[in-house]
Amino acid sequence: MDHNTDKHIEKLVDKMMKETSLETPSFDFTNKVMDQVLALSSSKATVYKPLISKKGWVLISLGIIAITCYIIFGVKTESSGFMDTIDFSILSNNKITDTLSNLKAPSVSIPKTFGYALMLLGLMVCIQIPFLKHYLNQRYKV
Repeated sequence: MDHNTDKHIEKLVDKMMKETSLETPSFDFTNKVMDQVLALSSSKATVYKPLISKKGWVLISLGIIAITCYIIFGVKTESSGFMDTIDFSILSNNKITDTLSNLKAPSVSIPKTFGYALMLLGLMVCIQIPFLKHYLNQRYKV
């Protein structure tokens, strides 16, 4: 029974293929397809957008500077609040801190050359990171 059904379907398909003509795409079909491909490739999904904008970084920096200036130059008033009643000497005068302070090696000092080298290394890292970031952003620009 399946064999007869297959023959009928095959005859039907052959008849339909003879009756229909080949369709050809329009003249500017390729241009339309390429325009759509280019529109997809420049989608907003690949655009880099930082989590914190430049305006946000400026506000954070200004806030930190303002807090630092307030701490340094702020009016220092003596108050007798509840913090004055708490005894914080237990944090510095206990067996653990005394034991750790006795473990120090006697008369060990860092040479000035090492200190200068460490400071220069930190300065160079802080300078090179923005340059490398800019270079890599230009190199891998999408």
